[in-house]
Amino acid sequence: MELNWIEILIKVVVGFFMLFTITQILGKTTIKQLTPFDFISAIVLSELLGNGIYEEKVHIAYIFFTIFTWGVLLVIMEKLLLKFKKLRGVLEGNPSIIIRDGQIDRYQLKKNRMNINQLLSVLRQSETFSIREVAFAILESNGSISIMKKSKYQKVTLQDLQIPPQPTYLSTSLIIDGEVLEDNVKDLGFDMGWLQQQIRSKGYSKVDDVLYADWIKDDGIYIIPYRSKAN
Repeated sequence: MELNWIEILIKVVVGFFMLFTITQILGKTTIKQLTPFDFISAIVLSELLGNGIYEEKVHIAYIFFTIFTWGVLLVIMEKLLLKFKKLRGVLEGNPSIIIRDGQIDRYQLKKNRMNINQLLSVLRQSETFSIREVAFAILESNGSISIMKKSKYQKVTLQDLQIPPQPTYLSTSLIIDGEVLEDNVKDLGFDMGWLQQQIRSKGYSKVDDVLYADWIKDDGIYIIPYRSKAN
């Protein structure tokens, strides 16, 4: 089957400018701001254009009509989302508070299909290397995370306080989801006896009481229990 290169070229050019026009109408949105609805819409638009370009039976008018119709629906939906607040929650999702007052909300983690490892990962991407620093963490509808740190961990420059620089240490996770990370304990030069002692010093009788724990040199162990309890 011989390809009609001129027809393909016309389809690509028309599709390109139609997608460009739709993007301009809908407004500028970064990848991080894409909601699940935006993501699906982008995939559908690319499929509509991609399938039509190399299919000889699909006339350019069909591509124009299909993309134009989809674009109109997107514009209408954007107008509805701006006008009706309740519709935003259904189509775009609502933010979830996954850490509240320094405590992990396990229900919200489960609801958003997130585990402790994933939570630690998104925190590190926000330059937060220990849960102990977090007062509140909100999982946004686009998958990004917003963090409010505890007052003592909020950024204040040492130069402002005229304090000499201090060594910086990375936190090491010791317990995640109630499971001891024995390799991490050994890498620190400690053993299970030491970990048990640290847990008891915080008022917990056994490892099974701990949901999460990490260790930072010069700052000690930080524990989040299965049940809400002050460390």
